[in-house]
Amino acid sequence: MSVVVGVLGPVEAWDASGSVIALPGPRHREVLARLVAAGGRVVPVEVLAADLWEAPPPGAVGAIRTFVAALRRAVEPGRAPRSPAGVIVTSGPGYALRAEADVWRFEEAARVAGPPAVVSARLDEALASWRGPAYAGLAWAEGERARLAEVRLRVVERRAQALLDLGRAGEVVPDLEALARAHPWREEVWRLLALALYRVGRQADALAVLRAARAELAGLGLDPGPGLRELEGAILRQDAGLAFGDAAARVWAGAAAAHDRVTLAAGPRLEAAVGLMRGLAVTGGEGLVAAREHRAAAVEAAEELGDADLVARVIGGYDVPAVWPRADDPVQAARVVGAAERTLARLGAGAAPGMRARLLATVAVESRGGGSVRAGAAAAEAVELARGLADPVVLVFALNGAYMQAFGRAGLSGRRARIGAEIVAVSVRHGLASYEILGRLIGLQSACAVGDWDRADGLAVHLDELAVRHDRPLTSVFTAWYRALRRAEDPAVPFAAKEAAYREAAGLLEEGAGMPGLSEGLSALASLCLRVRHGRAAEPVDPGVYGRFAPWADAVLRPDADLGAVPDPPCDPLAEALWALLAAAARARGDAEALERARVALRPAVGELTGASSGLVSMGWVRDVIV
Repeated sequence: MSVVVGVLGPVEAWDASGSVIALPGPRHREVLARLVAAGGRVVPVEVLAADLWEAPPPGAVGAIRTFVAALRRAVEPGRAPRSPAGVIVTSGPGYALRAEADVWRFEEAARVAGPPAVVSARLDEALASWRGPAYAGLAWAEGERARLAEVRLRVVERRAQALLDLGRAGEVVPDLEALARAHPWREEVWRLLALALYRVGRQADALAVLRAARAELAGLGLDPGPGLRELEGAILRQDAGLAFGDAAARVWAGAAAAHDRVTLAAGPRLEAAVGLMRGLAVTGGEGLVAAREHRAAAVEAAEELGDADLVARVIGGYDVPAVWPRADDPVQAARVVGAAERTLARLGAGAAPGMRARLLATVAVESRGGGSVRAGAAAAEAVELARGLADPVVLVFALNGAYMQAFGRAGLSGRRARIGAEIVAVSVRHGLASYEILGRLIGLQSACAVGDWDRADGLAVHLDELAVRHDRPLTSVFTAWYRALRRAEDPAVPFAAKEAAYREAAGLLEEGAGMPGLSEGLSALASLCLRVRHGRAAEPVDPGVYGRFAPWADAVLRPDADLGAVPDPPCDPLAEALWALLAAAARARGDAEALERARVALRPAVGELTGASSGLVSMGWVRDVIV
């Protein structure tokens, strides 16, 4: 059942058909609104109580649980008794909302970018969702209400600019006049109004508006900013550019035209394209997929030009941090590695150290999960070269390659922890946000390997903060999976809650994250590991859902599976978990040979949690698996 909760006005909820859901009462609505305000994160019961009452009564916690139960009946009327809730879920010490919210959609729309027609249409839709003051009547939401009011004003201003860019100045004048009266301190409103008046042929009125803005701001003890001053001067000069767009639009158009004039040569275009791909890649989802596709095409195009230095710059310029040691597109990765190796051979001993280090780091990063001797040597040489350079970006890129090649056997989490710590140190010192996130993710995985949950919890919180600050959405996928692992390792958490946490994490990964190298079969594997570890039968599913993990899943699920034919796991963070599945299957069947094979592979990691160095799943302590 798809549920939408509305807080852009009085608190309401609608079902999948758009019909209003009858919510129980004022306190129930407050609880629902507070879960929306948390943005899908867990709100502890004690926090809910503190928000609902100035001085929570003795029975406040029980009352909140009663409110939640009633809300669940209202929003999921068809849910079977004692089955897990799907809209308001219990998580740890509190509750979290797993539904849509009008305010979340509004804020997503507020960030829309693109052609003016697209921006205008999306912002119109967003503004139409407002039914009154946000979180109407809720005292605890005063700060959030003020924040959203500011966001709404910015949306109105952006919509006005989009309409101006579309040549529809006359449509925005009445709204901007009303907005200027209501918010006389907002310089952008005055600027947009004066520009709109000028574009509809009312130059005198435009100048009068700018004089009025100066007077209003003076009353507040302020002077007009550069935007208003520049516009006034442009109107007095009757600047022809005002008829076609604002200053920012003219600068963008001029820059684009200059780019087309200056970079007609293919080489500079390819290098510029790599810069664009770097920006796309960190957005995740479609951006990451597009970056991978265009990168391979850029490398091939550079090779066709026959300039080895250009090929090296195009290949090495894509220094995007990579955290998962399995390629999302192995065929494309192999093509990039082949091009890097050919370029290294062509450049020979005369290659600049920085260029050679980038090419070697590319070989190491793109050869992830293969356990190749050549890739390991490339990583080592890249780091050695990078340490002799005064270029922190080359160093962290080379260290990224070293991390990718640090999965040759079990028990290497300490080595990876040291690599991650150095990446963090260099990144913090030089302001390399994306690589700082990479280093802290490596640290999170390494802390999980040894069960250092206090350190891991702190890293997860810090990573979430970095993800928001630097707009790195993929980071939250890894922290969500970490929290599922954390719950799975907590003996106080009921089994159903452990499964629910993994389902929630899987949803984030499957919602267009653009990382098939990570996502393929992972949800099914996590469920299987959890159930095997707790002595529960695996849920009946299509065997195909295990994807690349099918040989090890079959070892557990098929009584007739030939354990001797099960291959060694690939060299990545999940190898130990796969060895543990083989060990479980061998022990259940009394297959001493297969069991000893798994024991030998896992023995170097004794003292660690099996598979937890992935930050995703665990099969318990290695010492218990190999007994």
